[in-house]
Amino acid sequence: MIAPPKGDTLGIPFNQAGIAAANAWDPSQDGRCEAYGVGGIMRMPTRVKISWQDDLTLKVETDAGQQTRLLHFAPPGQVLTAQGPRTLQGYSVAEWQRSGAAFDAFLERGGGTGGGARWGSLKVTTTNMLPGWLRRNGAPYSQNAVITEHYTRITHPDAGDWFVVTTVVDDPQYLQQQFITSSNFKKEPNDSKWAPSPCKS
Repeated sequence: MIAPPKGDTLGIPFNQAGIAAANAWDPSQDGRCEAYGVGGIMRMPTRVKISWQDDLTLKVETDAGQQTRLLHFAPPGQVLTAQGPRTLQGYSVAEWQRSGAAFDAFLERGGGTGGGARWGSLKVTTTNMLPGWLRRNGAPYSQNAVITEHYTRITHPDAGDWFVVTTVVDDPQYLQQQFITSSNFKKEPNDSKWAPSPCKS
């Protein structure tokens, strides 16, 4: 994917600070890891691997930028809060929203509890991240952003299995209002096309 031109922020509801930060980007920075942070990674042309790291942690790996996201489910009766130092992927808390198709069936893996029965759409809220880019051309989000995602499985007898992730970025530092996008991913029969490519630090 070619990075959009410098200053191309069409469709992003930036305030003046966001516009200024986007205009400060230099094309020599294309490919940097800021483009593969939690605010932008699911909009990249990438393949993902999804698996259970343990009963309460869903792991999402991307070949673009070689990123790993950990989605944490709270044990029954507990509430999770962000832990550890800030990272590109931040700290993500996941919970099942009891409606819609069974996302866990998409994984085709038994075992684990994920904080309870695993069905419905998956809601993920991420904080504690490093600053990053919404697009490869330096369109920014700040470390104080809150990123909420909704993952929903779709299946069709001819089109196969898909999931849709809708991403909502709340960032009062750079945005005048929420920035909302969605991306579609189709399940492949195997990982023969998996091609990890690291980002530039």
